[in-house]
Amino acid sequence: MRNILIAFSIILFTACANDDDTVPDYRVQNEEEIVAYIKANNLNAEKSSSGLHYVINNPGTGMQPTAADNVTVAYKGYFTNGEVFDQSDSDGISFGLSQVIAGWTEGITYFKEGGSGILLIPSHLGYGNAGRGSIPGGAVLIFDVELKSVN
Repeated sequence: MRNILIAFSIILFTACANDDDTVPDYRVQNEEEIVAYIKANNLNAEKSSSGLHYVINNPGTGMQPTAADNVTVAYKGYFTNGEVFDQSDSDGISFGLSQVIAGWTEGITYFKEGGSGILLIPSHLGYGNAGRGSIPGGAVLIFDVELKSVN
């Protein structure tokens, strides 16, 4: 019985180890892609400890949201090749910052009402390895954002 348990443990451990090998980690690739985009577009970007890069074009003057707030944001989302995958109208859309991708939850809090800038989001702060809809897994997402209001 002991030999069967040892054999089962080895098979289980090996299976788990092989599964981990098949899940790609895009962090290094995403970082290189973001840095190249920043350089090519002559952006003055900051990088947070999470790996989010952001540009503050206008910090704004109103209230500054927390990750728990509901906000209204006008935005355009695109890939590093310029292909747009989503866009709001100029009035923006309202949502809770706790209900969106981690890159938005963090990034929008760097602005005050009326502020605008760019969020350069690596996949681990976006839609991860799985992707979503027209966004492929491992994709870097770029958003031009304007914080209209903290609701």
